Amino acid sequence: MDYLQTLNEAQRAAVEQIDGPVMIVAGAGSGKTRVLTYRIVHMLRHDVDPFQILSLTFTNKAAKEMRHRVQVAVGTEAKNIWMGTFHSIFSRILRSEADKIGYPRNFTIYDSDDSKSLLKTIVNEMKLDDKLYKPAGLLGRISSAKNSLITAEEYLMNDELAENDNSSGRPKFGIIFKTYQDRCFRAGAMDFDDLLVNTYKLFANHLDTLNKYQHLFRYIMVDEFQDTNHAQYMIIKKLSAVHQNIAVVGDDAQSIYAFRGANIKNILGFQRDFPDVKTFKLEQNYRSTQNIVNAASSVIEKNRDQIKKNVWTDNENGEKIRVMKALTDNEEGKLVASSIFQEKMNSHVMNNDFAILYRTNAQSRSMEEALRKSSIPYKIYGGMSFYQRKEIKDLLAYFRVVLNPKDEEALKRIINYPVRGIGKTTMEKITIIADHNKVSLWDVIENIGQFGLKGGGVIEDFVTMIKSFQVQMDKNAYDVAMHIAKQSGVLKNLYEDKTVEGIARYENIEELLSGIKEFSVEETADEDGVLQPNKLADFMSNVALLTNDDNDKNLDKDHVSLMTIHSAKGLEFKYVYVVGLEENLFPSQLSLNSRQELEEERRLFYVALTRAMKRLTLSFATSRFKFGSIINAEPSRFLQEIDPQFLSFESLFNSKGTFKENKISDSPGRSLSGLQKKVLNPVKTSFSKTAAASPPPDPNFVGDDTSNLQTGMNVEHQRFGKGIVLSVEGAGDNKKANIDFEGNGKKMLVLKFAKLKILA
Repeated sequence: MDYLQTLNEAQRAAVEQIDGPVMIVAGAGSGKTRVLTYRIVHMLRHDVDPFQILSLTFTNKAAKEMRHRVQVAVGTEAKNIWMGTFHSIFSRILRSEADKIGYPRNFTIYDSDDSKSLLKTIVNEMKLDDKLYKPAGLLGRISSAKNSLITAEEYLMNDELAENDNSSGRPKFGIIFKTYQDRCFRAGAMDFDDLLVNTYKLFANHLDTLNKYQHLFRYIMVDEFQDTNHAQYMIIKKLSAVHQNIAVVGDDAQSIYAFRGANIKNILGFQRDFPDVKTFKLEQNYRSTQNIVNAASSVIEKNRDQIKKNVWTDNENGEKIRVMKALTDNEEGKLVASSIFQEKMNSHVMNNDFAILYRTNAQSRSMEEALRKSSIPYKIYGGMSFYQRKEIKDLLAYFRVVLNPKDEEALKRIINYPVRGIGKTTMEKITIIADHNKVSLWDVIENIGQFGLKGGGVIEDFVTMIKSFQVQMDKNAYDVAMHIAKQSGVLKNLYEDKTVEGIARYENIEELLSGIKEFSVEETADEDGVLQPNKLADFMSNVALLTNDDNDKNLDKDHVSLMTIHSAKGLEFKYVYVVGLEENLFPSQLSLNSRQELEEERRLFYVALTRAMKRLTLSFATSRFKFGSIINAEPSRFLQEIDPQFLSFESLFNSKGTFKENKISDSPGRSLSGLQKKVLNPVKTSFSKTAAASPPPDPNFVGDDTSNLQTGMNVEHQRFGKGIVLSVEGAGDNKKANIDFEGNGKKMLVLKFAKLKILA
């Protein structure tokens, strides 16, 4: 079948428009990936050289999927396209051109842990307050400056920035920034933001190099354009200046990464920079039901800064969106787990059809507890990735030092691991010598005999070992990696640890080496197009450029997915629960200072709604445990912004105080808009009498000694109220009491944790 025949009218028009500036505004679920793929296929079938196509994405996974689809359509020519993430493509360019900006071609790419470690060292050396100058905060501000293409030198010369730092109590930030950049440069290292900044510098200061890549990349495509920052956009503008064949694809309604530096003005103002742009709007949603699509549209239309579009669908009407209210966050978790269990039983669906989305990672606790008690398997996405585990980073640090001995963060990590007698004091002396002479740590230890330090023999042995590893670098990646793992002592050190944790660490190293072996079987074309076996340097480049999305979005196994809404972008599930819809939680209290911030929160809510295919459930609690205390909560304004005709409200409790599923919106003679006000009102919602009468827990409540608690005693609990002890069982930390609470039923409490007042 002709690929063009599978597209709707708007999609086909976007695919066929090859030349000139193009903006494709792709609504949620509108087949964006298909359009991107077929656009490249269309180019290749119209004799565009694949080597002259640059396709930029935000995750390696997206690039891999797109390349696979193109390859299915046109064959191996797809391998010749420059396709990948901004950072991977720019890293590839810099590895060829790094000498022009003073870096070695085998420069190290620092991850955030490396950067924080270096910043912590600098703060300690400057004898500054590490509580005021926290590494994470410093790195965030440095990243923000770099994304705006502000260098450390420019930062120090800017009076306004200096005044901001003074008023925030961090007057030394500019000096820290400059020292950080100098140390990275000395170590032959770039952080992720440097890959952008240095690419921009390369093109700005070396016009011959810019001209080379402008003519190489005749056609440029940018996916998720709404997520680009200032630096990325400026590089794209430079690269596309000659041929103007630039196509950007994105949705302003899904711009949710301002905290990473994403600038929505890039997509909103694209026509200003490219006045001849042809705009195509993909407005047909293929993912969700009509109720979900219409509800989401009724919310996002309230944003002022947007590209107007009319998203619609031919899908079935579907169920109304369920809104559920709970008394506490724990009860919200129980309700969600109960709903998932019932849906699985009634509809015979899989666990991986379900996703629970929340604004912050901290909200996962109550969901996890409820799912565990219901024996529902789940996985949290966005946690520690495989490559962030200590044992993995230790071995990778050896690889990094072998490739770039001046990589100071990696060198400090391994110089005394496994223990070889090079202590902290020795390293401090080496660091002082290096700083004094403005050289790297490696320069010092490589010539340790000249500095008369004690223990020089052990250091010389370490240097000899690293140099012996470097001799092996022409072999394939796996052979070199296994040799280093064995000869460094890392494998032996982990193998000898027979604890459960030690065995797990050893297995992780085995998994890493297995991955390298699989990688080394493949071949990569060199600059002359000749296929070469993959080397360790190639593997390390790939690992350094992995994104969280690439590590965390393997959704193959059958489990319920728990993740933040930010992590869920780009995914879809049949059944979605968006929880914690309360003011100051979603929208976040930190995002209520300006209209721009609030509009981004509303876009985040829009993204959450549009992840759902078949059924969408929204929930909130009227009280939440936070910072050790119970706080009262009120429903999110976003709930009230949804057109009520698309909503159905649920009463959570029956007369016994237990959960039920009763669609009170079906009650005769009751208007839905009036019901919406009733359910969303945190005071007037009609729960059971006992639930409504329960006072909020007193954070100052102090329990009595319950070691002598006996059957028949009257007690009071801070949340469940007054009750009578029916039985006491167990001993010590396992001692439990079965208590019948007035209106709240029977509860089995572990006395070690329960706060009880003994009344009689």
